[in-house]
Amino acid sequence: MGTLKTSKQNLRVVERLLKWFGENARDLPWRRTRDPYAIWISEIMLQQTQVKTVTAYWERWMRVLPDVRALARARPAQTHKLWEGLGYYARVRNAQAAARVMVEKHGGQFPRTFAEALALPGVGRYTAGAVCSIAYNLPTPVLDGNVMRVLSRVFGVSGDPRGKEANARLWGLAEELVGISDCGFRIADFRGTQGRNCGWLNEALMELGALVCAPREPHCAVCPLRRMCFARREDRVAEFPALKPAGKISRRRFAAFIVKRNGRFLARQRPAGGVNAHLWEFPNVEVAPGGNNLAAAVAPFVMTERKALCRVRHSITRHRILLEAYRAELPGPAGAAPGVWRTRAQLERLAMTSAHRKILAALRDEL
Repeated sequence: MGTLKTSKQNLRVVERLLKWFGENARDLPWRRTRDPYAIWISEIMLQQTQVKTVTAYWERWMRVLPDVRALARARPAQTHKLWEGLGYYARVRNAQAAARVMVEKHGGQFPRTFAEALALPGVGRYTAGAVCSIAYNLPTPVLDGNVMRVLSRVFGVSGDPRGKEANARLWGLAEELVGISDCGFRIADFRGTQGRNCGWLNEALMELGALVCAPREPHCAVCPLRRMCFARREDRVAEFPALKPAGKISRRRFAAFIVKRNGRFLARQRPAGGVNAHLWEFPNVEVAPGGNNLAAAVAPFVMTERKALCRVRHSITRHRILLEAYRAELPGPAGAAPGVWRTRAQLERLAMTSAHRKILAALRDEL
């Protein structure tokens, strides 16, 4: 571990971060409000998702569900449709559960204390800290992947940042810095107003990691902390953070079946509790990655064409998935089918997994 900074040095870190953020912060729509609900929704969406993807989703969500009470009373089908394409759908289900708790216990408002925020379904230490600091200017720290990387490099924190010892040290540093930001000095923000340093400090750390202190090829020459950075001084930037190697990649293959009767397609809803729970998809089965003979694996479906209608490649965590869609028939009465029958227009209105949405797009000419 590198030499730890003194409080005076950390004060300089905070001052430079706030100044840099005031001059370089991106003008994102959720930064134009102090509404804790709007900030909370943005933080949930930004988990595992890039800013450029989230912006349109957030703006649409806020038009349809502008406050806690609207989310609490919304139909799950509506919230899933609004979230369609963002992935990690447990986030939206937890968000609605949390909104209902807010209505029941907090007057329809996001809690004003860290402990109450942390008690909400799906709200962890990072999200609670981010919302409380940005919306309420509380000195609550944040530690996401971007902040881990910045602090690991600047302070020379060795070891896996998700391991117990290094993670505790990083949380301690984040807490110290946001505490310093709450000490009374004033730095103008990028909109020309003053105050609210706690939220800006946390946003500055996240922004620096996103724009400057990149995982590969960081832009050290323009970093406001370059003269204080342990990793840069020791010419060891590539060594921090010392993340453990990612798990082994697995390759999986699925066959989906496009069954059509009387202008309607067979579809099914994924069960609760699993990946993509409650979303809709075409019936499908997992098959051997390298096998060529699907006939034995697709019962009770009977493939009517050997050539795939389309192939979709996608990833879920460490899994690299090939999804192939085939036209098929299903012997027996329609009422006994494992799913429901829907027109293409009806399928368009359902929340589908991204991969199966691409299959639906391949059927664009079928009514």
